[in-house]
Amino acid sequence: MDEIKTISDLAQLGAGLAIGLAGLGAGLGIGVGLKGLMEAVARQPEAAGKAVGFFLLGAALAEACALYALVVALMLIGKI
Repeated sequence: MDEIKTISDLAQLGAGLAIGLAGLGAGLGIGVGLKGLMEAVARQPEAAGKAVGFFLLGAALAEACALYALVVALMLIGKI
């Protein structure tokens, strides 16, 4: 019985690590992308519309990775 409890505890630890690291990665990715967007718009303001579209695509992909980690975390703790 103690072995099952230990495995459950480790799964919860893994779930926390998965969602925490994914959130950190998504935040860093969006931050780096926004930095690049600001630099691009500062150099060429006329290309702002096109640059914003590419930034939103990149931000959506970064957030998708975080959502995948959320699904994995929920699977680890047994909610899915």
